[in-house]
Amino acid sequence: MATIAIGDVQGCYDQLMRLLERAGYDERRDMLWFVGDLVNRGPRSAQTVRFAKGLGARQVTVLGNHDLALLVIADGIKKPHRGDTFDEILSAPDRDELIAWLRHQKLMHAGDGYAMVHAGLLPQWSVARALALAREVEAALQGPDHREFLRHMYGNEPLRWRDDLAGYDRLRIIVNAMTRMRLAAPDGTLELRHKLGPNVLPAGYLPWYDVPGRASRGTPVIFGHWAALGLLVRKDVVCLDSGCVWGRSLSALRLEDRRLFELDCPELEGTVDEN
Repeated sequence: MATIAIGDVQGCYDQLMRLLERAGYDERRDMLWFVGDLVNRGPRSAQTVRFAKGLGARQVTVLGNHDLALLVIADGIKKPHRGDTFDEILSAPDRDELIAWLRHQKLMHAGDGYAMVHAGLLPQWSVARALALAREVEAALQGPDHREFLRHMYGNEPLRWRDDLAGYDRLRIIVNAMTRMRLAAPDGTLELRHKLGPNVLPAGYLPWYDVPGRASRGTPVIFGHWAALGLLVRKDVVCLDSGCVWGRSLSALRLEDRRLFELDCPELEGTVDEN
């Protein structure tokens, strides 16, 4: 059995199928790890979620910011942005099943010597601590009051973690770190506006994985979310967001031997509204 981690698919279902074929994926025995953002911007979000859902226990999906956006929009809490492509799911006959399945996926996963999260981990959090915090959000998402949580989920405050944070402030910063963050200050303060690459950084901030003394450093962390960073494979971190939906490539990593698989996606260039 192989475990294959896959970067941000964002509804690029056809490209995902071609990448899995290239990686020698065997649906009878192999496990797929999805790094989040299964949906939005690409042309086939519904089919992407149906595929992941149909894998049952042979997949692990962590939620990304676009997945959470779908949940909020499906509940009528917010309206789609101009460039969103959620209509295929929202109008699907199995809409409720797909959205319910997505709502019950993880915010973070750890296993086989790796951790996986969509965006990143705050420097104060060990992997064990981060997993416990992720479970708090998952309980809120999957519980009977999940709509109330979704109504309070968005917002940039608080920007700095404290152990005594409670209520929606506590849940919100966990969500923001794990699904939106790219940069952090050495004291753990979040920076949530940066979308450029790591070569252009605001003063006082670093890529979250380069903050000195990061408590999760002992476990390799697989993440996505940062298309401007692109593919990054280091001993301690692996970024698999190589920008398929922007016409660049879709990437996967086989964990057992760290073999990388890539599929160029030029047919998608210029098809996404960046506004």
